Amino acid sequence: MNWTRPLHHQTPSQERRSMLFGRSKKRGDPLQERIDCLIGADASIQGDLVFTGGLRIDGRITGDVAVARIDAGTLTIGDQGCIEGDVRVSHVIVYGEIRGTVYATGLVDVRPNARIWGDVHYGSLEMQAGALIEGHLIKHRPVGSTQ
Repeated sequence: MNWTRPLHHQTPSQERRSMLFGRSKKRGDPLQERIDCLIGADASIQGDLVFTGGLRIDGRITGDVAVARIDAGTLTIGDQGCIEGDVRVSHVIVYGEIRGTVYATGLVDVRPNARIWGDVHYGSLEMQAGALIEGHLIKHRPVGSTQ
């Protein structure tokens, strides 16, 4: 069973603003398509977790979280969600907290009350007022890039 989010239609000014910040809303982008798996607020998992598609975590994970194919996987960490371990994904949206290193080839979206204790390797970064990152920010460079 797939849980899908309704597609939100943007006004032209919202679309331009999104594109200015490197976040164009394209159809087929795994960042906005769906949530394939949900880990509820009362769930607690000890051990590494590998997923495909979209994963939302509202509970606690003690272990690394990674996407099976780095080009297609979005992780959303809810307000009460917590990961104690490294995260390796294409896109991550953080409302809760991460205690470990984040490796994201695409977007790292850090929402107002989010907390990250660890380095963040990112393709693009969006950080809202009130969010906290306690660690280094390292821009991911595509293979063959000179800068």
